[in-house]
Amino acid sequence: MKRAVLLFGMLLMAAPAHADLTHKISSSVQLTVDASASQATRLGSTYSVSGSNVSATLGGLTAPASATDAATMNSGTYTQTTDGSAFSFSESFNGGDAIPTGTTVSSGVVGSLPAFGSVTTTAGGVAGSLAGTIDSAGTMALTAGGAGTSATGQFVSEITIR
Repeated sequence: MKRAVLLFGMLLMAAPAHADLTHKISSSVQLTVDASASQATRLGSTYSVSGSNVSATLGGLTAPASATDAATMNSGTYTQTTDGSAFSFSESFNGGDAIPTGTTVSSGVVGSLPAFGSVTTTAGGVAGSLAGTIDSAGTMALTAGGAGTSATGQFVSEITIR
């Protein structure tokens, strides 16, 4: 019996241990320099008139000659209804934006930015000394660039035992 127990014990010791071991390492560096951008919005023409004790042959807006032109103001003729009485009168016109000649769009890019009534412009970034490295030990070196830049580094080490 001792021999059977000893033999059984030897068999158990000889059986290899079994486990799945997975080790994953990943690293990344992302360097970004913002692009410059402009957004222009073409404003339309507006006209308004109001008054009291005034009769008018109303003016208004004259339709543009083409899609690239702006509407223009057509002045009306106004007379006081009752001579010697109080009156009020107000007329305003804001000329809209015409598209400048020579403005072309090629492949979705405007060659030169038109001077419209509403323009927002953002300056582009300056790379300067922007840089980033990660070595095999996971040591990161990120160097700041100029305005409008960013540097992001990531090192991930994952161990799974099953």
